[in-house]
Amino acid sequence: MARLVGINHVALEVGDDIDAAVAFWRAIFPELELRGRLRGMAFVDMGDQFLALAEGRAEPPHGGRHFGLVVEDRDDVLRRAREAGATLTGGHDFFDPWGNLIQVVEYRDIQFTKAPEVRRAMSLDGAKSDGALAELREKGIEPPP
Repeated sequence: MARLVGINHVALEVGDDIDAAVAFWRAIFPELELRGRLRGMAFVDMGDQFLALAEGRAEPPHGGRHFGLVVEDRDDVLRRAREAGATLTGGHDFFDPWGNLIQVVEYRDIQFTKAPEVRRAMSLDGAKSDGALAELREKGIEPPP
């Protein structure tokens, strides 16, 4: 059956210096681990998903096109992003130095869930807000313990 079941990764163009891009992401996420590297690419591990950073920039900076990054502490991530040179654009969005627009949401506040074994491996608290729990139950999904 043809149906969507998730996202494996997102790829971002990050200019001509992959090491500078990795340093930017490490400034925001000090415990960042790379899943691997290839010439001109670095793969940021996110448990059962990853973020691919690719050298080069074929597209101009984005306007409304963005992706949502799920984090544990949105305020801390936005503070670190600003300190690392990102441009904050509102409540929970920022442009990285290469013009990628990133929206930051907290794990507890959205429907997105990680499997219990992945949460354990990532030391991620499975707690969800009342709103996220209601959204999950509306879809017939039993929220994680």
